[in-house]
Amino acid sequence: MQNLNGVKKMGFLLALAAVLLMVASSVCWADAFRIALTQSKSGAARKYRPLEAYLKDKGIDVKFVAARDYPDAAKMFAAGKADAMFCGSGVAGTMIIKEVASPLLRPVSKAGHSTYWAVVVAPKGAEKFTGTADFFKDKKVLAAKLASSGEFFYRSVPGINDVNTTYLPAANHGAAIDALSKGAADAAVVKVWVWESMKEKYPQLAMVGQDRGENPDGTLIISNKADKALVEKVSNAIFGINDDYSAKAEAVREAMDMRFFTKTTEEDFEHTLALLRRAGVSKSFNFAF
Repeated sequence: MQNLNGVKKMGFLLALAAVLLMVASSVCWADAFRIALTQSKSGAARKYRPLEAYLKDKGIDVKFVAARDYPDAAKMFAAGKADAMFCGSGVAGTMIIKEVASPLLRPVSKAGHSTYWAVVVAPKGAEKFTGTADFFKDKKVLAAKLASSGEFFYRSVPGINDVNTTYLPAANHGAAIDALSKGAADAAVVKVWVWESMKEKYPQLAMVGQDRGENPDGTLIISNKADKALVEKVSNAIFGINDDYSAKAEAVREAMDMRFFTKTTEEDFEHTLALLRRAGVSKSFNFAF
């Protein structure tokens, strides 16, 4: 009888251990914070590795989810396969319009800026862009897909659908500038800071116009489905970097070429959201035109 009781007790303990293991596994899975990153440019995820290490040091299990490009990342995020995403304002604004995400923060660069705007680039000697579609008539135009300073700006220009113009998708802003220099198109719409960093390499090109509003740069947006307690933990840890001068915090600032993180709200996207809506983005937008 005593042996039978012992067997029953052992069976109970094993069953309890199995249940506890299942609970622990589910907790670990739930505590993993998944951040989507695009790979449209070689090494795009590398600058976030020190942040990953920093958050893990704070007890937060971070997992990066790779995406091929903006459309792929946007679809992945909207489908709930990620809790957050560092992204351009075009994708961030689209997520806001679709009511699937909210902005949390963005970095302020070492140069002191945290916003950007679109510029129109063309071969030197080209006419000036005055804000209307007439400039694009009979032209081939390069622009990064789903970028507020790329495809979205191009499609937001008044009258763009009434002129004979051809949109050529580019993998990113740099690729658009390079392709333009090789004669692949007549103009390109790109991010101002990318143009500023590359213009010396392309003396045959010139900026011929620009947007009149600014967009938040590199915003971390949070899924509305993400665990609120975990989001608060992540938020506190990331904002804590601002007052942390340890080697790991410095590594984050260096890798992301930033001074500090600044809080970002939907109000910061006022210009971006108006631009996206003019381009045709609505709640039912499926990340492609």
